[in-house]
Amino acid sequence: MLNALWFGFFACAAAAAGWRALAHGDPAVFAAMVESLFAMAKLSVEVMILLFGTLTLWLGFLKIAERALLVQTLARWLSPLFARLMPEVPSGHPALGLITLNFTANALGLDNAATPIGLKAMRELQSLNPQPAVASNAQILFLVLNASSLTLLPVSIFMYRAQQGAPDPTLVFLPILLATSASTLAGFLSVALVQRLRLRDPVVLSWLLGAALLLGGFIALLATLSAAALASLSSVLGNAVLFGLILLFLLMGAVRRVPVYEAFVDGAREGFEVAKNLLPYLVAMLCAVGVLRASGALDLALSGIRALVDAIGWDTRFVDALPVALVKPFSGSAARALLIETMSAHGVDSFPALLAATLQGSTETTFYVLAVYFGAVGIQRARHAVACALLADLAGVLASIAVCYWFFQ
Repeated sequence: MLNALWFGFFACAAAAAGWRALAHGDPAVFAAMVESLFAMAKLSVEVMILLFGTLTLWLGFLKIAERALLVQTLARWLSPLFARLMPEVPSGHPALGLITLNFTANALGLDNAATPIGLKAMRELQSLNPQPAVASNAQILFLVLNASSLTLLPVSIFMYRAQQGAPDPTLVFLPILLATSASTLAGFLSVALVQRLRLRDPVVLSWLLGAALLLGGFIALLATLSAAALASLSSVLGNAVLFGLILLFLLMGAVRRVPVYEAFVDGAREGFEVAKNLLPYLVAMLCAVGVLRASGALDLALSGIRALVDAIGWDTRFVDALPVALVKPFSGSAARALLIETMSAHGVDSFPALLAATLQGSTETTFYVLAVYFGAVGIQRARHAVACALLADLAGVLASIAVCYWFFQ
């Protein structure tokens, strides 16, 4: 999938450049494409400099949280809920604890820990699957929720905005929180409808009603604020939550007698390794996207969409952020490259850049998640997993657009 996407970018760029050179007598487009290659390679290294520091810092603090048993504590709180949502999984089965750990790690931004835990959970669910080649109901619910962008603290988005010079990197915190809530809710309800889950169970109902009341009350509060006040509140909350979590991790580490310095260094070392491994992919995708824009292919496609939207009578500012939404289900690295390129081309606090950041934080690499999680246990028939996961993505995209017009009109 990534190979096809990468070569597709270059093929589209070559076709667009050839068309411009022949039809418009513009041979300089090839020079612009070559120049873009080197410019994007330089930008990749600049992004990586901040990425090294941010991942090293954040994973260091998260390692303290792991050793202070904060993740395990959250897992115990959520286990009763998942026991009811997955009735075919026996009470006390290891899969329930692993699923809860996976979701908790995702919510905290522990991507490097969430994936191996999730794969182990999928293997445990596979041990209960009577038809090993066909996804079970529990496996589908687990995968769709994973593919609905569960991350509640999008540190990586803040990091990319900071690297591009954003005065306030956390400005998109609330928009992402609201949009990812819509995405997760859509994914969950679609699976619940198909699988006819007992949502009236007292435990499930208490969780759903509690979440709905909190979210509804929060939205009602936000509705009373002006656009300037919304942006200010998002900034304050984003910074407060981020710094508050760091203080919580350190406090709990001290209470649990965790050697916080040693734990931080161990986590920071992991962060350095993760960042180092990302550089080749970032260079490859940023260069491909840069060439695509320099050739005029990306602008041509967006112009067509913009003309259609304008003909309907809608505002067209959201169109420049659509490439992130269109690519994200296939490749996280390509969407990341498009996000950085959008911020670079339009300005880090422009409407397209803010919407692109929100889209990046509220949607997921659906086909990658499907391939990794189902492929790891040999599942060949996904049943309704793909449709429900893509519905969650669509809800995330629509919610992102609506929320950004609300916050950044």
